[in-house]
Amino acid sequence: MADSPLPLELLRVLKPRLSKMLAVLRRFVTTESPSLEKTAADRCCGVIAKEWRRRGAQVERIPQKHRGDQLRMIYAPRKLRPTSQLLVLGHYDTVYSTGTLKEMPFHISGAKAYGPGIFDMKAGIVQALFALAELQRAKIVLRKRIVFLWTSDEEIGSECSRKLIETEARRSDAVLVLEPSFGPRGLLKTARKGVGQAELIVQGRASHAGLAPQEGVNAVHELAAQITRIEQWNDARRDVSINADIVEGGTRTNVIAERARAVLDLRALRTSDMRSIERRFHALRPIHRGAKLRVNGGFDRPPLERRMCASLFARAKSLAKQMNLSLGECTAGGGSDGNFTGALGIPTLDGLGAVGDGAHSDHEYVLINTMPARAALLAALLAHC
Repeated sequence: MADSPLPLELLRVLKPRLSKMLAVLRRFVTTESPSLEKTAADRCCGVIAKEWRRRGAQVERIPQKHRGDQLRMIYAPRKLRPTSQLLVLGHYDTVYSTGTLKEMPFHISGAKAYGPGIFDMKAGIVQALFALAELQRAKIVLRKRIVFLWTSDEEIGSECSRKLIETEARRSDAVLVLEPSFGPRGLLKTARKGVGQAELIVQGRASHAGLAPQEGVNAVHELAAQITRIEQWNDARRDVSINADIVEGGTRTNVIAERARAVLDLRALRTSDMRSIERRFHALRPIHRGAKLRVNGGFDRPPLERRMCASLFARAKSLAKQMNLSLGECTAGGGSDGNFTGALGIPTLDGLGAVGDGAHSDHEYVLINTMPARAALLAALLAHC
């Protein structure tokens, strides 16, 4: 078996394979996989599993009752310590319902390939497949076994897959996340905000707005006062944002509102800020006499802090430089499954997937000429970590 290859050699070999990459990408994209439709998702799961079996990986399909099955693939050379592994993490589910292909079919126009879920994140899965194929073809000596984990419910919160993700992460020395990169330069995501939502419910007391307003407790007024208070918790300097995005209450214009509620989007870049926000929510007390408050929810994805990515990013940047590529980094406002693995203290590098734009939109696309380079970068990381 060969020693770890020069990244430039990986890129040289993978470039001519672009047409084959696009053929596999077409199969993946044209097999729709909405998060909420198990039958369709399972069909896509089978298509992806077949490609990994062709590469000689040990494929385990993990059944799910209500969501698409999860896919766990292992590639391990012989005489390797079973506890030494790298986790390559991603998801095959998309936000698009079955039938979307009729409105936005897979197609290639110039330097771009379009289709539902192509950027987020089926092209990333294709790149991982060809990275593995190149490691096998070149008979590269790998220091650790590789576990590829493709889940089916990332777009709806990872409720079914989170335990599996965290179990595999705890066995791993590092996690490489194949979520799409950011912007036309393909920036890696070395920090992600923690994400959650809080529901604030106000109970007041109904009364006739004309005959006896003094006997009522207006839940809408109380909610408005609480939202004004909460708005002050926003801190752009520390990347903390709290937004009341659903607000409702009352029944009729001549009835003092007895009930009101708001659902607030929560985001924070630091674990300490996440915990502080949750404490402040649960410490809220009524402003209007007679009103009652209830708070539900909180953060469901912890932040991915840069310290968990720094060393891996430095290695990736060095390997990219050997391919004559410039590699940058960014902070992302949204979360991914990498948030879970980073919160466990496992070094995690995100945004290693496709380069493109338009996630979750009708113009989602990838820049096809970047796919060999991204596959080469992943292969180099797997060989050198």
